[in-house]
Amino acid sequence: MPSKKSQPWPFGSLPPVIPKHTLAFALIAPSAFADISYAPRTLPDHTYAGGWEHYVGGGVAAFDCNGDQLPELYAAGGENPAQLMRNVTAGAGGDLAFTADTPGALAVTGVIGAYPLDIDGDSILDLAILRNGPDLLMQGQGNCTFEPFTDLGFVSGDHWTTAFSATWETGNSLPTLAFGTYVDRSNPDGPFETCDATLLYRPNGQSYAPVTRLEPGFCALSMLFTDWSRTGRADLRTSNDRHYYVRGGQEQMWAMEDTPRLYAQDEGWQPYMLWGMGIASRDLNGDGYSDVYLTSMGDQKFQYFDPALGGPAYRDATYERGTTAHRPYTGGDGRPSTGWHAAFGDVNNDGLDDIFVAKGNVEQMPGAAMDDPNNLLIQLPDGTFTERGLEAGISNLARSRGAALMDLNLDGLLDLAVVNRRAQMELYQNTSAPGNWLAVQITAAAPNTGSIGAHVELRTGDRVQTREITVGGGHASGQAGLLHFGMGQNTMAEVRVILPNQSASDWQQVDANQIITLSH
Repeated sequence: MPSKKSQPWPFGSLPPVIPKHTLAFALIAPSAFADISYAPRTLPDHTYAGGWEHYVGGGVAAFDCNGDQLPELYAAGGENPAQLMRNVTAGAGGDLAFTADTPGALAVTGVIGAYPLDIDGDSILDLAILRNGPDLLMQGQGNCTFEPFTDLGFVSGDHWTTAFSATWETGNSLPTLAFGTYVDRSNPDGPFETCDATLLYRPNGQSYAPVTRLEPGFCALSMLFTDWSRTGRADLRTSNDRHYYVRGGQEQMWAMEDTPRLYAQDEGWQPYMLWGMGIASRDLNGDGYSDVYLTSMGDQKFQYFDPALGGPAYRDATYERGTTAHRPYTGGDGRPSTGWHAAFGDVNNDGLDDIFVAKGNVEQMPGAAMDDPNNLLIQLPDGTFTERGLEAGISNLARSRGAALMDLNLDGLLDLAVVNRRAQMELYQNTSAPGNWLAVQITAAAPNTGSIGAHVELRTGDRVQTREITVGGGHASGQAGLLHFGMGQNTMAEVRVILPNQSASDWQQVDANQIITLSH
């Protein structure tokens, strides 16, 4: 069903505040924020499986599809049917509980991943489903039911699709969609050096124009439309798997002009090659620009955006920040790690974003670790990170792939769902000491009801946290819903929204430990 309507929020007036529960929170001493813990919870039986065409992928979409604000999980199955798991948790703060409830339209095979977004502007979330086969756009009907769109002019071929992102370009009534295809399976000289193109679907009125092929393609495993320049236009970043492009390829940033083009080195973009698996994006140094974390085989890459050069320039800070996560920290296997999904999130609500990384061998690659635990990198006040996955209880040794780091029971703590290859999907409830937090729901008028491309800023004292609202990134895994902010010992903050057209609301004061809805 459509989400509950909020009163419009005129810029300069007090935003509507919707308290969802009345848990009591006290000021917490700084030492308490070191106590990070996750408890395993049970999910319905579900395994991502399949042959070499499912070595990559294995994503999960996290989103509310029945209007109760509790996010559901839609998990890729590979050769197994994909599965929708309805969130039946008993109230805010309750023990996480899910039940299998997959409508026939979603119980399809060949699914590699999925991303939720409102495509048709009716305030009901839809799904873009990535497949080994034709990709699907599924229209949300309310109450977690879905049907294929029949009137959008979207035509997908038989691709091996491994990446996705979406944005709203100025003046359009539909989102621009980008699908990253992997190896061209029809090429008899493959799979090496047979990377397929990125497929761009731009609207033409109320339907999609014929697909545009962005070439060269270098086996994209993650992509993200991001307004890196804070000018109102999102460009398309792709992270590519050098295992198959072998030579001549690199990471890419497409300028979304009338005819998309690749940024050049003299514009600030630097040639960069890695076994790219996933992209996570978040402003970590407080300058208002999104930085990136890139997963790979071997060390993972953390890069600050450098605005001084005037273009899409990023500075590597992996080693100085301690985010390499390049070898297993438990399990006894000292070979290099393989990173997949990455996500930023403040798991202990101290006001500093942390990093989750899903890990796992591709299959039986002898040069990479087989027992490869997932990472939970906790940010310290000096900006460096320390590994706490073992202590927190999330250090499983399965071949993990996609994940969702999201508050699944509305208690202000980020929970974790992880899809594993050839092993049961896992669910972890965050049982850490509850620091102060704020959750923000952004709603807007059609067509872009989720305000994709907007930025939400939270100010406590002289520090500002920024969230860019995007669709894409991760590894075949997307989520939509509440924007979570940790607030540490602060009990009050100020919040504002900067729209894609760069108009900004006034700062508005809000109390901690609640869910608020901001509408425009």
